[in-house]
Amino acid sequence: MTALTRNAGRILLTLAVLACAAMLAWNLWSYYMLAPWTRDGHVRADIVGVAADVSGLVTEVLVKDNQLVSAGQPLFRVDPARYRIAVETAEAGLAASQAAMDYAKASAERREQLAKSSFASVETLQEAHAAFLEAQAQVQQAQAALDLARLNLERSTVTASVAGKLTNFALQPGDYASAGSRVASLIAKDTIRVSGYFEETKLSRIRPGDRARITLMAGGGVLTGTVLDIAGGIADQQRSETTGELPNVSATFTWVRLAQRVPIEIQLDPGQADHLIVGTSATVEILPRDDARRS
Repeated sequence: MTALTRNAGRILLTLAVLACAAMLAWNLWSYYMLAPWTRDGHVRADIVGVAADVSGLVTEVLVKDNQLVSAGQPLFRVDPARYRIAVETAEAGLAASQAAMDYAKASAERREQLAKSSFASVETLQEAHAAFLEAQAQVQQAQAALDLARLNLERSTVTASVAGKLTNFALQPGDYASAGSRVASLIAKDTIRVSGYFEETKLSRIRPGDRARITLMAGGGVLTGTVLDIAGGIADQQRSETTGELPNVSATFTWVRLAQRVPIEIQLDPGQADHLIVGTSATVEILPRDDARRS
């Protein structure tokens, strides 16, 4: 009985070890192949280009690189002297146009009175009325020129369009700013999020509204958030777009078929995006719905 008991114990121990090994193998397979998580995650945000709307020498720089700015805060100023002169010129042009319009209006009224007394022909009356309409149009044109000059003067001060962090900013007084040329980037504070690139085989377990756990490679603790959206499409690397022609599909096909990765946007919980660096890497794990409700 002792030998039989010993053999039975060995068999049971072997079976238990095999069961544990099988359970461990299944858990590893489920975690690495089926569970919705990825190491391919990145901190992202909307980037707003900072550029002057008018050209000129930079006379004043009011901020520095990597500074937090609020929406509407002045960043730098382009020399406003020529734009002030343009406003003064436009104001003078408007005054001249208004004077010409007043004269044309008075002349038309005189011609109308003379026409009633038969001292002016209909043709003369029509010419006077046409001259008044032309002078009126010139006043509107001069007013538009003045509005544009004032707008250019106002925009000689470049302001932040959104609240965020200014980066890659090296502008100095004396530099020449060209209209439309980017001089810095502004990371929009309210758009900082995490994008996880998940294999397509795991998308069936992910839905908008699911809770997510984010671990940054840079450290700093675990972040939490909510699945905001799943990308509606990705590029087909096997097909080239040939507008107006037949599709150009690559003839090569690898023996190992890799799952495509689809971007999923994670909205971070309030207060967690303040000190994140855009572009850094992260591991993103989508929590099971039961676990998310308990947390």
